[in-house]
Amino acid sequence: MSPSERLAALDEHYADLVQVNEELEVQLEEAHDRQRELTTEVHRLEQQNETLKTSSLYIATAEELTDDGVVVKQHGNNQEVLTEVSPSIREELAAGDRVAINDSFSVKQILDAETDARAQAMQVDASPTVTYADIGGLDEQIREVREAVEEPLINAEQFEAIGIEPPSGVLLHGPPGTGKTMLAKAVANETDATFIKMAGSELVRKFIGEGSRLVRDLFELAAEREPAVIFIDEIDAIAAKRTESKTSGDAEVQRTMMQLLSEMDGFDERGEIRIIAATNRFDMLDRAILRPGRFDRLIEVPEPTHEGRERILDIHADGMGLTEDVDLPAIAERTEGFSGAELASLVTEAGMFAIRDERTDVTHEDFTNAIEKVNDEEDAAGSQPVAFA
Repeated sequence: MSPSERLAALDEHYADLVQVNEELEVQLEEAHDRQRELTTEVHRLEQQNETLKTSSLYIATAEELTDDGVVVKQHGNNQEVLTEVSPSIREELAAGDRVAINDSFSVKQILDAETDARAQAMQVDASPTVTYADIGGLDEQIREVREAVEEPLINAEQFEAIGIEPPSGVLLHGPPGTGKTMLAKAVANETDATFIKMAGSELVRKFIGEGSRLVRDLFELAAEREPAVIFIDEIDAIAAKRTESKTSGDAEVQRTMMQLLSEMDGFDERGEIRIIAATNRFDMLDRAILRPGRFDRLIEVPEPTHEGRERILDIHADGMGLTEDVDLPAIAERTEGFSGAELASLVTEAGMFAIRDERTDVTHEDFTNAIEKVNDEEDAAGSQPVAFA
């Protein structure tokens, strides 16, 4: 091989080595990136593991800071204990702060201020858009709710003149989808009251003692924004019949219920604040919450009658392009057992059949097809189908 050929071969071999080196550098950089990702993941898993190994924490309040430590008051049982605190936490701790303590009452961390807990836990709707005209088939229930909740807010002088106290609370009970939440929103809308809504399940909190604290926050928030309507949905989550269970979870739920009962006992002195609660499981409620002075009015919201179903269909079909053959009374006859929410869904489904055929008008056949679809879905779920006329 001539010198020129050897030189060309060496140049080619050098180029190959350079390319291999570049590829190895890319692979090395990718390996470093992967190592960093794995290191981060290992660190996260280690932190998660440490969290899982820690004992349960309880909510408490730092009542007083002394030379010997800090006096903490545990929420729920109101037990006060003098305990030590680490220097790093002691520097930031002040009397009145909410803290998390362990089984030995050692302060483990300082929690956010109560106002932050309120903002995270409570949904506040200043002005619901639902009116009584949007609710069909519940004329008697609307009258009772207005007497118990709306009238004391807008006509308090009449109650004073007669010399009676207005009902302290209203409990709406009945099957799902019958309009309990809509009734509460309509009251808030008609009275221009602040509407504060919370599900009972939201009061079952992470830390022991925090549920009762949130109940107090709920009523304090209503006092700040009165006139207000407090609506507690799914109240059976915290007001179920008490049992002999000794688990910490059941004990916490019972503490939360006792706090609710305490707040309601003083409710008649709270001015322009009304309380409404709702449940689908009336049979599960503890008798203590049903006694007069807490919920003075127990209003059943049943499935709508034939006349009620016709009215609900008329409300939800208002504004739709219905053909002349649409017979709402006949549709109401075919939908016995439907709740208000299911009837609203039926009207929407009928409109969807028209959209699929690229029409802007809805026919009676569309409603018939919608009912058949609902029957098929209920049949597949193991429910009883609606009887066809």
